[in-house]
Order: sequence, then structure tokens, then C-alpha cells
Amino acid sequence: MEKHLGFRAWFYFRNGWSLYFAFIFAAINTLTVTYYLAIERIPSLLLIFPSFLHYIVIVTFVGIPLLIFIGYAHYKKTAAFRSEVDISMETNPYQRRMVVNTEAILRLNLKLLDLILKSSAVEKASKEDLENIVVLQNEISQLLKNRTFTNEKDLEFFRNIDKKISF
Repeated sequence: MEKHLGFRAWFYFRNGWSLYFAFIFAAINTLTVTYYLAIERIPSLLLIFPSFLHYIVIVTFVGIPLLIFIGYAHYKKTAAFRSEVDISMETNPYQRRMVVNTEAILRLNLKLLDLILKSSAVEKASKEDLENIVVLQNEISQLLKNRTFTNEKDLEFFRNIDKKISF
């Protein structure tokens, strides 16, 4: 990690700039430009916003709740955020690897739990159960042996997760 200190600093700089600094300046700029170039030149709008301070207060009290609602809709009510997450999963091999590892561990743990419950109930594991565990073992072994952060093995596994679930 130390050898990438410059890129890490660049990443933090870009996030600090875009999330905080540019956001604040964009808000100030938008309020200033819209008031002095639009509202001041339209007499009927000056009745609603008699001064720049009135404009800021009204826009703040209307805009903040509106933007909160839009942000909520973005994350909870539209497919926009799900699409962003899908793209992130397709393009970020580290995030994809974490999901794939978790899925493999969960599937293996469920199979092991089934066997433990059967052995504790003095029930012999069926041939099908043992075959399923061997298939799962081979699948995970192949994945671990063949995947890298640069190939598409994790992405293939991730896209087929729903098809592979068999309990």
C-alpha cells in the first residue's frame, strides 16, 4: 500500500473536492447566479423573493426537503441505485471477490450444518448429500484455483449465484 501513496492521496483529494468543496461552491454559485441573473431581472419574482436573503431562506426550506426526497427515491424507489451497484460489481474485482467468497462460505456452511444435524440425530448422510458437498467442494476449489483479480471468474460466479443455490 505504501508504494501507491500518491494514488491514494489523489483519490482522497478527488473525493474531498467533489463531495464537499465543489458541492458547497456549486450551491453558493447556483444561488448567486440564479438570483442576480434571473430573479432580479424579473419583477414578478421579486415579489416572492424581495432580497437575496429571502431567496436563500425560501430555497433552503423548500430545496433541502425536496433534495432529501429525491435522494431517498434514488436509493429506495428507483432502479438507478441498483444499476450503479450492478456496474460497481461488474467493474470492481475486489468487491466482487468479497461477495463471491461470502456466497461460497455460506453455501458450504449450510451443507456442513445439514450434515452436523443429521449426524447428531443419528441419521446417516444420504449419497445425494455427500455428492452435493463434493460438487460444491470441486466448484469452490476450481474457482479458487482459476480466479484472479484480472479475469472474469468471480464475475461469472457472481452472475450464476441464483442458479447454483441447491439446498
